[in-house]
Amino acid sequence: MRTIAYVDGFNLYFGALRRTPHRWLNLQRLVELHLKPHHQIVGIKYFTAKLNPRPNDPDAPARQATYLRALATLPNLEITLGHFLTKNVRMLLANPAPGQSPTVEVVKTEEKGSDVNLAVQLLHDAHLNRFDCAVIVSGDSDLLMPVKIIRNELHKVVGVLNPQVHPCTVLKANATFYKHLRPNFVAAAQFPQTLTDAHGTFTRPPTW
Repeated sequence: MRTIAYVDGFNLYFGALRRTPHRWLNLQRLVELHLKPHHQIVGIKYFTAKLNPRPNDPDAPARQATYLRALATLPNLEITLGHFLTKNVRMLLANPAPGQSPTVEVVKTEEKGSDVNLAVQLLHDAHLNRFDCAVIVSGDSDLLMPVKIIRNELHKVVGVLNPQVHPCTVLKANATFYKHLRPNFVAAAQFPQTLTDAHGTFTRPPTW
């Protein structure tokens, strides 16, 4: 069965990788471990946005660039980049003190584009008959509509590997199959410490 995996990078990171030592993740191996042998993975499509340096973590962009370089060693992997939008907004305080302003100005950073890019690419590939099975690595309920279209109208298999702790009930109800990412499979799907590409040898960032 021709299978393409569609990975929402930030949904995966915040759901299953943040504050773990398992961020040096081989996405193809991760998907293979969760699927049965009759799946032939013909593509991995990874959706993310480039990080900006922050005062408390100026090296984050460099670590991410090294990880994207590691992913690029996978032969069937494509990376699609969204962007970050940062702006100052006023938000309500949950419990303002007496006499205190009920709002506070905060810096709000949002990752824009990955979920839309994933949904569009998923539907585009389905209509071009590029897969028999799509596997979505995300727990985002916003992907419900493309899941329903691909399964019910295009009659293809759609699986969900949810990296979030909490289930996504609408995806579970409408996907052909639904699983939570297994932490032992995440731990087993790590790249080697050292990798080589056309530009030379590189290693996992020490604080990754």
